[in-house]
Amino acid sequence: MRLIQNLVSRFAIAGELLQFFWQNKWWWLTPMIIVLLIVGGLLIFAQSSAVAPFIYTLF
Repeated sequence: MRLIQNLVSRFAIAGELLQFFWQNKWWWLTPMIIVLLIVGGLLIFAQSSAVAPFIYTLF
């Protein structure tokens, strides 16, 4: 149950951040943050898998 509450609170923070961007006309910043999160997730995935040598050649 605690895990579910932690996930909900983390998604709530992301939702509040997006709402803040939209209200302050920073909606143009959202795609950059999404790309950074995808690249970060890709690097974390690459560290713990056999795909690492292939992903590192992209960078």
